[in-house]
Amino acid sequence: MIFFKLAIRNVFRHKRRTILSGLAIGIGLAVLIFRDAFILGMNYGLIKSATNTFLGQGQIHARGFRDTFDVENTIHDLTPIEEGLKTEPRIKSYTERTQAFAMVTSASDVASLMLYGINPKTEGDISQIKAAIINGEFLTDSDQQKILLGYKTAESLDVTVGDKVVVTAAMANTGNLSQEMFRVGGIFKIGSKMIDNGFAFINIDKSRTLLGIDGNIHEIALKFKDINDSGDLTIDFWNKYSKNGNEAIGWRDLIPQISAMFGMLKYQKVIMCTIIFSIVGLLIMNTLFMSLYERMYEFGVLRAIGTKPINLASMIVLEACVLAAISIIIGVILGFSFSYYYSVHGLNLSGTEFGGATFTEPLYAVMQVSQYFLNPMYVFIFSIVAAIYPAFYAARLTPAKAMKRSM
Repeated sequence: MIFFKLAIRNVFRHKRRTILSGLAIGIGLAVLIFRDAFILGMNYGLIKSATNTFLGQGQIHARGFRDTFDVENTIHDLTPIEEGLKTEPRIKSYTERTQAFAMVTSASDVASLMLYGINPKTEGDISQIKAAIINGEFLTDSDQQKILLGYKTAESLDVTVGDKVVVTAAMANTGNLSQEMFRVGGIFKIGSKMIDNGFAFINIDKSRTLLGIDGNIHEIALKFKDINDSGDLTIDFWNKYSKNGNEAIGWRDLIPQISAMFGMLKYQKVIMCTIIFSIVGLLIMNTLFMSLYERMYEFGVLRAIGTKPINLASMIVLEACVLAAISIIIGVILGFSFSYYYSVHGLNLSGTEFGGATFTEPLYAVMQVSQYFLNPMYVFIFSIVAAIYPAFYAARLTPAKAMKRSM
């Protein structure tokens, strides 16, 4: 205990230096804590924005459809799949879609885009298309001749709500062109350049007639009760619905660039931690050596009266522990303050595209207990490691050598 009391007294002998060192190390710890909370929030935000905008958290297609988008490559055994999804414990909701390349022609121009046939009753449970209507109205079951266009597409075609356009698409099996006149029923602005400028939506029953696929569909978009299930490739759900020529995939396969980015963030954290902990180690070592040289005569006296080298080394290590404790208190307070603020108020990145997805709502920091346990523990361990060399140096001092250097 006496060496612990001496360590505390020595650390606070130069309050300004101790506070500055503790503040520098504490800021580094706060950066790590806030970085973890921010990245975790960004991960959730990216997944949520990318999946809730339109894609869904998972999808079911006929195998190979996403590679070629062949109109005739529809989902096999559709009825058993839909019956299974209705009772699937992991699934919150789902919606059916058709999908095909099409040309939309107005009196002014022509646009090539992806034409989706959607179910007006269930589409709103999966995507934000209904909420994104800025002019006109969303589709209903009776709107067989209405089409929804993105505001960018509407601008390029020079059309508005009520105007007529002609949709041309290839029919299944025959490849013959099918044409139908539609009236613009609504214009949407989702915030994604790809969707606003390249997607159009019509009633799913009308799309089946237009494409000649009878009662078939190309896609089932899924929403899970727990969003973590949609990114977990180990659950049995994917194998259960990847049979009979179909494939069920989650957001990791739908948006592989985001999945790859998450992997890169792990390496970025390792690099960042290495830099910060190296700085922490150097600060601790520098502070201890400065204190050691200032008290060289005291160390000489302690050695002269019979203090063991291991006790001197222990005192240096204890000083590092005290300094680390002060730094951790400062870092936890700062890290918690910033993380809590952004967990409540968020950071507005609406409309910003990142990793192939567009943020549609503010980004909130996500606070976890591990952030306030693991990061401080790492700082404490690195502080002890950084104290080994100064402690070893102090243990090797002889009374004569220490007193001579202090004169």
